[in-house]
Amino acid sequence: MLSHLPGYSLPERLWRTARRWALAWGRIVYLGAVILVLVLSPSSYTRAARRTLARHIYLDTAPILMGFTVLAALLALVITRIVVVTALSYGLSRYALEMVIRVLVLELIPLTATLFVAMRCTIPQGTQLALLRQSGHFDALRAQGGDPVRMELLPRVVAGVFASITLAALSCVVALIMAYLSVYGFNLAGLPSYTRMFGHVFSPAVTLVFALKTLFSSLAVALIPTTAGMYDAGEGVTPDSELGGLARMFAVLLLIEVGSLVGNYY
Repeated sequence: MLSHLPGYSLPERLWRTARRWALAWGRIVYLGAVILVLVLSPSSYTRAARRTLARHIYLDTAPILMGFTVLAALLALVITRIVVVTALSYGLSRYALEMVIRVLVLELIPLTATLFVAMRCTIPQGTQLALLRQSGHFDALRAQGGDPVRMELLPRVVAGVFASITLAALSCVVALIMAYLSVYGFNLAGLPSYTRMFGHVFSPAVTLVFALKTLFSSLAVALIPTTAGMYDAGEGVTPDSELGGLARMFAVLLLIEVGSLVGNYY
């Protein structure tokens, strides 16, 4: 990033880079607060707004729901088989399913769902917002008394959060079912022990951490890429400025994942 600021000394390049990152994070925090206020405001749910919101939720969720569910089922089968066979070879079969649930359901599936939604929905939505801004659509809305944040950003952010949470919840259920079937088959003989083990893993503290992790990850992938499309990057549009939103999103997801691991295992 520093190499794309020619003609400046090293301190000036450091200062400009730090200022750019501070401005980007400030915009994310500001728009996140605005979105929270708009979500809680009844005036945001007029008939036209509800129609627009429903359309974005459907377009961001329905086309990818079946494909990701199949992907989650295949992933659950493969990982369960690998873990069970490995555990049997070391005489640790009693811990195999618990390990599968901890690795697959608590950690891997929610992160995969949020990244899938980011790649298929929210990052393209951020690009679409940038194109609308550059075409003068936002200025036209302001001239007509409209608010681009309320009319264009809010539905996309809410739809991204909804899609991420929906995919994470559904894929976790599918992963739990596939893990049971891959071990016990199509019978109910192992259901009592499986439910006891599930209750042991999902204690109240772990469940709270899991819910918060899913919510914050969904907010990150819905808000950060779309926020990048609402403002001009300044100093020209370069590959670094386009990838800056992705870098910030992955940084936030990494911090959330680290916080989840600390909350679950320390």
